[in-house]
Parts: sequence; structure tokens; C-alpha cells
Amino acid sequence: MEGFSDQHFLVTTQKRSSMAQCPSNKEPQNLTRVSEFQLLSLSEDPDLQPILVATFLSMYLVTILGNLLIILAVSSDPHLHTPMYFFLSNLSLADIGFISTTVPKMIVNIRNHSKAISYVGCLTQMSVFLIFGCMDDLLLTVMAYDRFVAICHPLNYSVIMNPHLCGFLVLLSLLISLFDSQLQNLSVLNFSYFKDVEISNFFCDPSQLLNLTCPESSSSSIVKCFVSAIFGFVPIAGIFFSYYKIIFSILRISSSSGKYKAFSTCGSHLAVVCVFYGTSLGVYLGSAVSYSPRKGAVASVMYTVVTPMLNPFIYSLRNKDLKCSLRRLCRSLV
Repeated sequence: MEGFSDQHFLVTTQKRSSMAQCPSNKEPQNLTRVSEFQLLSLSEDPDLQPILVATFLSMYLVTILGNLLIILAVSSDPHLHTPMYFFLSNLSLADIGFISTTVPKMIVNIRNHSKAISYVGCLTQMSVFLIFGCMDDLLLTVMAYDRFVAICHPLNYSVIMNPHLCGFLVLLSLLISLFDSQLQNLSVLNFSYFKDVEISNFFCDPSQLLNLTCPESSSSSIVKCFVSAIFGFVPIAGIFFSYYKIIFSILRISSSSGKYKAFSTCGSHLAVVCVFYGTSLGVYLGSAVSYSPRKGAVASVMYTVVTPMLNPFIYSLRNKDLKCSLRRLCRSLV
């Protein structure tokens, strides 16, 4: 990221009302360098800002604590050294990174009554956000595949989901996430002009930042389509296919108790998938129908803050083995 500071990016010095289009005159005397962007504040009311700081700080600490407890429980309990819990601990680690990318900066900005973020800081935040966000997506897909193998091929589960394959799937998810992040970085670095310096969100949303790039060309659209495929289509298609096979396998089970037992093994994962994709799709579909920057920023809180906080509760409340391990861990810590 140190190379970003050597890059010089230009925008017009015209009034904001005239910055709705990319500049046609690119003479040096009419341009100035961009050193920072302006993020959107969730509230301009001074009385609400201490409440926002306390609320988001509490949610952040709960998220960190909950996900750390899951990681410690899985690593310390030999009974949880299975593929499902291995992927769960990696998902918790990704959630910690995901929420740590946006919330601390937002709290600092609210505390300091500032909306500024440096250009280097913005690209760094975007990069890390993409890495952990994409990791979340891909790990949920890998966990769906794990449940598919466990229910549809139970006799071969230990052979198929061996430690080498599990490690490879996590490593592959990380490499794809890094590639996706660097692709977006390079696409932004490829542009010399920006329509505006105001980002319509409380963090450097990749889609918002790409919308500000100039000149308007097909390359940014191609990048956005590619990222949408990695973030949306491929993971959702994988999850749908896995659960399509799972449902048909469960329907072939004769006893109702067997059906319940089989479905209960993937209930927590399905709940997390619904929360994650339900909130994120709701944000983008809602913005497409009637876009409001502040409403969009508030809605973004759902999948960037609320979802990582809920994941530990969903898994711990619905899983007896994990609850027992967490109790033992808490007793040992106390």
C-alpha cells in the first residue's frame, strides 16, 4: 500500500454542482490533487453522536468477543476438530477482520466530528474490506458444500472432506479474495480523475468509489460485473446447488426424526446465509428502487456490522456441542 502515496490523482476545482460529469478540459492549471475523500455521516445531530459512538463501540466489542470465543472453543476442544468447525473458526476470523475494517474508523470520525479519510486510507480500507467480505462469501459457499457432503455422502464424508481439501478450500478462498481486492485497487489506480470527493457511505464502499472514477469507460463496468460475479453470483449459485441436493436427500429419508436430524445439521449455516445475503441484497435492491445516500448508509450497517455480530449467537445458540465447549472454555477462563 506504500505505493499509493506516490500516486497523484486529479479532480477539477470547479464547484460541486459542476462536478456531476467527468472533466473535459484536463489542462494542469485547472486541476488540483486529491489528498482525501469525504465519507457520509450517519447523523449530523450533535446530540446523537455520543449515542452512536457508544452503540457501535458496544456492537464492535461484542462481535470481537463472540467470534474470538468461537475460535478459542474450536481450537481448544478436540471434539470440534472437524471440517464444519474448522470452516466456522475461519468464518469468525473473517468476520473480525470484516467489522474491524469499517467500524473503528467510523467511531473515530464521529468522535472527532470529521468525515475525512485520506486517499491512501480509503484504498487501504477498500482493499481490506474486499478481502474479508469476499472471504465471508466464499467460506459460506464452502460450508454449504461441507453440509452437502455430510448429508448426501455421509459414508464418504471423512474421505472427501479430508484435512488437505479443507485447507486447500480455505487457501483458495483467500487467494480469490486477494485477487478480487487487487483487481479493484488496480482499476481505481488506473483512473486519474474523479467526479467528486464525496462517498455516499460511511466507509469506502468499492461500488461507490468506482462510480466516482473518470473517465467514464467500459473498464469500470467490466470490473464491477466481475466483482459482482465473485461476490454474488458464484457463491449464491454454489449455495443454491448444495441446498438443492440437500433438500432432495432429506426428502428421501423415511422417518420424520431422521429428516429433522439431517436438516438441523445445516440450520445454523442456512440462518447465517439468510441474514448475510438478505441484508446485503436488501441494501442494493432498496437503493435501486429509491436511492437515498443516508438511508443506504444506515442500511449498510446491517451487513457490515449487525451480521458479523449475529453469527456467533446463531451458531452457539443452535449447536449443543459448541455451547458445551463454550461453557467449558468460560469456566476455565474464570
